[in-house]
Amino acid sequence: MKKFKTLILLTIGATLFVGCGGAEEDPNAPFLPSGDIEWVVTSSPGGGSDIYTRVITDVIKQKGLVEETFLINNQTDGGGEVGRLRVSQEKDDGHMLLTFNSGDLTPMVQNTSNRIENFKPIAVMAVDSQILLEGVHTEYETFQDALDAAANGTSIIIGGSKGDDIALYEELLEVSGLEKSQLTYMMFDATSEALTSLLGGHVDYCISKPAASMQYIESGDAEATVAFKTKRFSSGSLTDVPILSEITDLEDIESSVWRGIVAPGKMPDKAVAYWSDIMRQVSESEEWKTQYLDKNVLESFYLPADEAKVYMTEYQNDYLEQIGKAE
Repeated sequence: MKKFKTLILLTIGATLFVGCGGAEEDPNAPFLPSGDIEWVVTSSPGGGSDIYTRVITDVIKQKGLVEETFLINNQTDGGGEVGRLRVSQEKDDGHMLLTFNSGDLTPMVQNTSNRIENFKPIAVMAVDSQILLEGVHTEYETFQDALDAAANGTSIIIGGSKGDDIALYEELLEVSGLEKSQLTYMMFDATSEALTSLLGGHVDYCISKPAASMQYIESGDAEATVAFKTKRFSSGSLTDVPILSEITDLEDIESSVWRGIVAPGKMPDKAVAYWSDIMRQVSESEEWKTQYLDKNVLESFYLPADEAKVYMTEYQNDYLEQIGKAE
Protein backbone atom coordinates (compact mmCIF):
# COMPACT_ATOMS: atom_id res chain seq x y z
CA MET A 1 0.00 0.00 0.00
CA LYS A 2 2.86 2.36 0.80
CA LYS A 3 4.31 1.73 -2.63
CA PHE A 4 0.97 2.58 -4.26
CA LYS A 5 0.78 5.94 -2.42
CA THR A 6 4.26 6.84 -3.58
CA LEU A 7 3.31 6.15 -7.17
CA ILE A 8 0.23 8.40 -6.86
CA LEU A 9 2.34 11.24 -5.46
CA LEU A 10 4.88 10.93 -8.25
CA THR A 11 2.10 10.98 -10.83
CA ILE A 12 0.51 14.08 -9.32
CA GLY A 13 3.95 15.78 -9.17
CA ALA A 14 4.62 15.03 -12.81
CA THR A 15 1.19 16.38 -13.75
CA LEU A 16 1.84 19.60 -11.85
CA PHE A 17 5.26 19.99 -13.50
CA VAL A 18 3.79 19.58 -16.96
CA GLY A 19 1.06 22.04 -16.14
CA CYS A 20 3.59 24.65 -15.00
CA GLY A 21 5.54 24.17 -18.19
CA GLY A 22 2.84 25.98 -20.09
CA ALA A 23 4.23 29.35 -18.86
CA GLU A 24 6.91 29.48 -21.55
CA GLU A 25 8.17 32.80 -22.91
CA ASP A 26 6.09 34.18 -25.73
CA PRO A 27 8.39 34.25 -28.79
CA ASN A 28 6.47 37.25 -30.11
CA ALA A 29 6.84 39.31 -26.93
CA PRO A 30 9.15 42.33 -27.20
CA PHE A 31 12.59 42.05 -25.62
CA LEU A 32 13.24 43.63 -22.24
CA PRO A 33 16.51 43.16 -20.33
CA SER A 34 16.06 40.97 -17.26
CA GLY A 35 19.51 41.23 -15.69
CA ASP A 36 22.80 43.10 -15.71
CA ILE A 37 24.11 44.23 -19.11
CA GLU A 38 27.81 43.67 -19.73
CA TRP A 39 29.24 46.42 -21.94
CA VAL A 40 32.69 45.56 -23.25
CA VAL A 41 35.15 48.36 -24.07
CA THR A 42 38.40 47.26 -25.71
CA SER A 43 40.45 50.22 -24.49
CA SER A 44 41.58 51.47 -21.10
CA PRO A 45 39.55 53.61 -18.68
CA GLY A 46 39.79 57.31 -19.45
CA GLY A 47 40.25 56.90 -23.21
CA GLY A 48 37.86 58.18 -25.85
CA SER A 49 35.93 54.91 -26.19
CA ASP A 50 35.57 54.58 -22.43
CA ILE A 51 34.27 58.15 -22.06
CA TYR A 52 31.83 57.60 -24.94
CA THR A 53 30.47 54.43 -23.36
CA ARG A 54 30.07 55.91 -19.89
CA VAL A 55 28.26 58.98 -21.18
CA ILE A 56 25.79 56.76 -23.07
CA THR A 57 25.07 54.68 -19.96
CA ASP A 58 24.79 57.87 -17.87
CA VAL A 59 22.22 59.34 -20.27
CA ILE A 60 20.28 56.06 -20.31
CA LYS A 61 20.06 56.15 -16.53
CA GLN A 62 19.29 59.88 -16.35
CA LYS A 63 16.34 59.42 -18.69
CA GLY A 64 15.19 56.17 -17.11
CA LEU A 65 15.37 54.26 -20.37
CA VAL A 66 16.72 51.02 -18.85
CA GLU A 67 16.25 49.85 -15.26
CA GLU A 68 18.94 47.16 -15.24
CA THR A 69 22.59 47.78 -14.31
CA PHE A 70 25.35 48.31 -16.88
CA LEU A 71 28.66 46.64 -16.06
CA ILE A 72 31.45 48.24 -18.11
CA ASN A 73 34.25 45.76 -18.76
CA ASN A 74 37.51 47.22 -20.12
CA GLN A 75 39.19 44.34 -21.97
CA THR A 76 42.42 45.52 -23.59
CA ASP A 77 44.28 42.21 -24.07
CA GLY A 78 45.88 41.83 -27.48
CA GLY A 79 45.13 45.42 -28.42
CA GLY A 80 41.45 44.72 -27.80
CA GLU A 81 41.27 41.72 -30.12
CA VAL A 82 40.65 39.26 -27.26
CA GLY A 83 37.58 41.20 -26.15
CA ARG A 84 36.24 41.62 -29.68
CA LEU A 85 36.69 37.92 -30.43
CA ARG A 86 34.98 36.97 -27.18
CA VAL A 87 31.95 39.16 -27.94
CA SER A 88 31.70 37.86 -31.51
CA GLN A 89 31.50 34.28 -30.23
CA GLU A 90 29.22 34.87 -27.24
CA LYS A 91 25.87 33.06 -27.12
CA ASP A 92 24.05 36.15 -25.94
CA ASP A 93 20.39 36.61 -25.09
CA GLY A 94 20.44 40.40 -25.30
CA HIS A 95 22.61 41.34 -22.32
CA MET A 96 25.98 42.12 -23.93
CA LEU A 97 27.13 45.16 -25.92
CA LEU A 98 30.47 46.20 -27.39
CA THR A 99 31.75 49.68 -28.10
CA PHE A 100 32.95 49.48 -31.69
CA ASN A 101 34.57 52.27 -33.69
CA SER A 102 36.35 52.59 -37.02
CA GLY A 103 39.57 52.47 -35.01
CA ASP A 104 38.57 49.02 -33.72
CA LEU A 105 37.47 47.66 -37.08
CA THR A 106 40.61 48.48 -39.06
CA PRO A 107 43.17 46.61 -36.91
CA MET A 108 40.69 43.75 -36.40
CA VAL A 109 40.29 43.02 -40.10
CA GLN A 110 43.95 43.69 -40.85
CA ASN A 111 45.40 41.45 -38.14
CA THR A 112 42.74 38.78 -37.55
CA SER A 113 40.09 36.79 -39.39
CA ASN A 114 37.30 38.40 -37.35
CA ARG A 115 34.84 40.41 -39.43
CA ILE A 116 31.82 42.65 -38.91
CA GLU A 117 29.64 39.75 -40.12
CA ASN A 118 30.35 38.06 -36.76
CA PHE A 119 28.54 40.86 -34.92
CA LYS A 120 25.09 42.43 -34.88
CA PRO A 121 25.49 46.21 -35.40
CA ILE A 122 23.28 48.19 -33.02
CA ALA A 123 23.91 51.81 -34.02
CA VAL A 124 26.38 54.47 -35.11
CA MET A 125 26.21 57.44 -32.74
CA ALA A 126 28.71 60.14 -33.72
CA VAL A 127 31.69 61.18 -35.82
CA ASP A 128 34.88 62.22 -34.05
CA SER A 129 37.96 64.12 -35.27
CA GLN A 130 41.63 63.95 -34.35
CA ILE A 131 44.01 66.59 -33.06
CA LEU A 132 47.73 66.77 -32.38
CA LEU A 133 48.77 67.69 -28.86
CA GLU A 134 52.03 69.01 -27.49
CA GLY A 135 52.96 68.85 -23.81
CA VAL A 136 54.91 71.07 -21.46
CA HIS A 137 58.03 69.02 -22.26
CA THR A 138 57.72 69.45 -26.05
CA GLU A 139 60.86 71.30 -27.18
CA TYR A 140 59.64 72.77 -30.47
CA GLU A 141 57.92 76.13 -30.79
CA THR A 142 55.92 75.05 -33.83
CA PHE A 143 55.10 71.75 -35.47
CA GLN A 144 56.92 72.94 -38.59
CA ASP A 145 60.06 73.26 -36.42
CA ALA A 146 59.59 69.65 -35.35
CA LEU A 147 59.18 68.48 -38.96
CA ASP A 148 62.33 70.37 -39.95
CA ALA A 149 64.23 68.80 -37.08
CA ALA A 150 63.06 65.35 -38.17
CA ALA A 151 64.20 66.02 -41.74
CA ASN A 152 67.63 67.00 -40.38
CA GLY A 153 68.16 63.81 -38.40
CA THR A 154 66.42 64.34 -35.06
CA SER A 155 63.97 61.56 -34.21
CA ILE A 156 60.56 63.00 -33.34
CA ILE A 157 58.23 60.66 -31.45
CA ILE A 158 54.44 60.78 -31.83
CA GLY A 159 52.28 58.76 -29.47
CA GLY A 160 48.77 57.50 -30.10
CA SER A 161 46.43 54.55 -29.87
CA LYS A 162 45.71 51.83 -32.39
CA GLY A 163 43.56 51.93 -35.51
CA ASP A 164 42.64 55.42 -36.69
CA ASP A 165 45.62 57.08 -35.02
CA ILE A 166 48.02 54.80 -36.88
CA ALA A 167 46.21 55.47 -40.16
CA LEU A 168 46.51 59.21 -39.58
CA TYR A 169 50.19 58.89 -38.70
CA GLU A 170 50.79 57.03 -41.97
CA GLU A 171 49.01 59.83 -43.85
CA LEU A 172 51.29 62.31 -42.09
CA LEU A 173 54.34 60.36 -43.24
CA GLU A 174 53.03 60.37 -46.79
CA VAL A 175 52.39 64.10 -47.04
CA SER A 176 55.60 65.04 -45.20
CA GLY A 177 57.89 62.67 -47.10
CA LEU A 178 59.51 61.61 -43.82
CA GLU A 179 60.53 58.07 -42.92
CA LYS A 180 59.38 56.14 -39.85
CA SER A 181 62.88 56.45 -38.42
CA GLN A 182 62.56 60.24 -38.59
CA LEU A 183 58.97 60.56 -37.41
CA THR A 184 58.45 57.61 -35.09
CA TYR A 185 55.11 56.29 -33.86
CA MET A 186 54.69 54.83 -30.37
CA MET A 187 51.45 52.84 -30.08
CA PHE A 188 49.45 52.50 -26.87
CA ASP A 189 46.35 50.45 -26.05
CA ALA A 190 44.34 53.61 -25.40
CA THR A 191 44.63 57.35 -25.93
CA SER A 192 44.71 57.83 -22.15
CA GLU A 193 48.01 55.94 -22.00
CA ALA A 194 49.46 57.97 -24.87
CA LEU A 195 48.46 61.17 -23.07
CA THR A 196 50.14 60.00 -19.88
CA SER A 197 53.31 59.45 -21.89
CA LEU A 198 53.03 62.96 -23.36
CA LEU A 199 52.59 64.51 -19.92
CA GLY A 200 55.65 62.62 -18.71
CA GLY A 201 57.78 63.85 -21.62
CA HIS A 202 58.26 60.39 -23.12
CA VAL A 203 56.85 61.42 -26.51
CA ASP A 204 57.06 64.77 -28.29
CA TYR A 205 53.47 64.86 -29.57
CA CYS A 206 50.30 62.85 -29.19
CA ILE A 207 47.46 62.13 -31.62
CA SER A 208 44.18 62.27 -29.73
CA LYS A 209 40.47 62.89 -29.96
CA PRO A 210 39.04 65.89 -28.13
CA ALA A 211 37.03 63.76 -25.68
CA ALA A 212 40.11 62.11 -24.19
CA SER A 213 42.26 65.24 -24.12
CA MET A 214 39.96 68.11 -23.18
CA GLN A 215 40.72 67.95 -19.45
CA TYR A 216 44.46 68.29 -20.14
CA ILE A 217 43.92 71.17 -22.56
CA GLU A 218 41.75 72.98 -20.03
CA SER A 219 44.29 72.43 -17.23
CA GLY A 220 47.17 73.72 -19.38
CA ASP A 221 49.07 70.41 -19.27
CA ALA A 222 48.69 69.99 -23.03
CA GLU A 223 47.98 72.24 -25.99
CA ALA A 224 46.17 71.42 -29.23
CA THR A 225 48.71 72.19 -31.96
CA VAL A 226 46.92 70.93 -35.08
CA ALA A 227 43.37 70.00 -36.02
CA PHE A 228 43.53 67.14 -38.51
CA LYS A 229 40.67 68.42 -40.62
CA THR A 230 40.19 70.21 -43.94
CA LYS A 231 38.47 73.07 -42.11
CA ARG A 232 38.81 74.32 -38.55
CA PHE A 233 36.34 73.23 -35.90
CA SER A 234 33.23 75.34 -36.38
CA SER A 235 32.08 75.31 -32.76
CA GLY A 236 33.24 74.54 -29.26
CA SER A 237 36.50 75.35 -27.52
CA LEU A 238 38.79 74.24 -30.38
CA THR A 239 37.79 76.79 -33.03
CA ASP A 240 41.17 78.56 -32.71
CA VAL A 241 43.20 75.41 -33.38
CA PRO A 242 44.82 75.68 -36.85
CA ILE A 243 44.65 72.99 -39.50
CA LEU A 244 47.88 71.48 -40.86
CA SER A 245 48.18 73.66 -43.97
CA GLU A 246 47.98 76.82 -41.86
CA ILE A 247 51.10 76.14 -39.80
CA THR A 248 53.22 73.91 -42.06
CA ASP A 249 54.07 73.49 -45.74
CA LEU A 250 51.96 70.32 -45.86
CA GLU A 251 48.50 69.66 -47.26
CA ASP A 252 45.68 68.93 -44.85
CA ILE A 253 44.90 65.38 -43.81
CA GLU A 254 41.77 64.05 -42.16
CA SER A 255 40.61 60.70 -40.83
CA SER A 256 37.18 60.98 -39.26
CA VAL A 257 36.34 58.40 -36.63
CA TRP A 258 32.83 56.98 -36.43
CA ARG A 259 31.72 55.72 -33.04
CA GLY A 260 29.29 52.83 -32.87
CA ILE A 261 27.93 49.91 -30.89
CA VAL A 262 27.65 46.25 -31.84
CA ALA A 263 26.47 43.05 -30.14
CA PRO A 264 27.29 39.34 -30.42
CA GLY A 265 26.31 37.80 -33.72
CA LYS A 266 23.88 35.48 -31.95
CA MET A 267 21.91 38.28 -30.24
CA PRO A 268 18.17 37.82 -31.06
CA ASP A 269 16.82 40.29 -33.60
CA LYS A 270 14.22 41.64 -31.18
CA ALA A 271 16.99 42.47 -28.70
CA VAL A 272 18.91 44.23 -31.48
CA ALA A 273 15.81 46.28 -32.27
CA TYR A 274 15.37 47.14 -28.59
CA TRP A 275 18.93 48.38 -28.12
CA SER A 276 18.93 50.26 -31.42
CA ASP A 277 15.83 52.16 -30.28
CA ILE A 278 17.42 52.89 -26.90
CA MET A 279 20.40 54.41 -28.72
CA ARG A 280 18.05 56.44 -30.91
CA GLN A 281 16.51 57.95 -27.80
CA VAL A 282 19.96 58.72 -26.42
CA SER A 283 21.03 60.36 -29.69
CA GLU A 284 17.94 62.58 -29.73
CA SER A 285 18.33 63.73 -26.13
CA GLU A 286 19.57 67.12 -24.98
CA GLU A 287 21.80 65.33 -22.46
CA TRP A 288 23.69 63.55 -25.26
CA LYS A 289 24.16 66.83 -27.11
CA THR A 290 25.43 68.80 -24.11
CA GLN A 291 27.25 66.10 -22.15
CA TYR A 292 29.01 64.46 -25.08
CA LEU A 293 28.74 66.05 -28.53
CA ASP A 294 29.20 69.70 -27.57
CA LYS A 295 31.56 69.04 -24.68
CA ASN A 296 33.89 66.86 -26.76
CA VAL A 297 33.45 68.56 -30.16
CA LEU A 298 31.81 65.70 -32.06
CA GLU A 299 29.20 65.68 -34.80
CA SER A 300 25.90 63.88 -34.34
CA PHE A 301 25.60 60.91 -36.72
CA TYR A 302 22.96 58.36 -35.70
CA LEU A 303 22.31 55.27 -37.79
CA PRO A 304 19.87 52.56 -36.62
CA ALA A 305 20.78 48.89 -36.68
CA ASP A 306 19.94 48.12 -40.31
CA GLU A 307 21.71 51.21 -41.66
CA ALA A 308 24.65 50.75 -39.29
CA LYS A 309 25.12 47.22 -40.63
CA VAL A 310 25.34 48.50 -44.21
CA TYR A 311 27.61 51.39 -43.22
CA MET A 312 30.05 49.25 -41.21
CA THR A 313 30.14 46.52 -43.83
CA GLU A 314 30.89 48.98 -46.62
CA TYR A 315 33.59 50.63 -44.49
CA GLN A 316 35.14 47.22 -43.82
CA ASN A 317 35.09 46.18 -47.46
CA ASP A 318 36.58 49.49 -48.62
CA TYR A 319 39.38 49.16 -46.08
CA LEU A 320 40.09 45.53 -47.00
CA GLU A 321 40.38 46.57 -50.64
CA GLN A 322 42.64 49.46 -49.65
CA ILE A 323 45.10 47.14 -47.85
CA GLY A 324 44.93 44.47 -50.55
CA LYS A 325 42.87 41.94 -48.59
CA ALA A 326 39.56 42.22 -50.45
CA GLU A 327 37.43 39.10 -49.98
